[in-house]
Amino acid sequence: MEEQLHDCVVMLRRLVSDIQGAPYPGTLNGELYTIWYEHVQKTAVECFEFLNHNFPAEKQDMSQVMSCFF
Repeated sequence: MEEQLHDCVVMLRRLVSDIQGAPYPGTLNGELYTIWYEHVQKTAVECFEFLNHNFPAEKQDMSQVMSCFF
């Protein structure tokens, strides 16, 4: 469990770093934004897959929490 938690933290840090690296809105062009967006989406999918695989019980808890918002 300790290793899984460490891996999770590493992945989440990478995702946050990717999001922080978003192109500044004033300098956006279609190609730059598309490259950044695809990169962040790939990282987010990897994070969700990791969480779903390694923390299945928490997935159920999160579904209940999210149902309150939608």
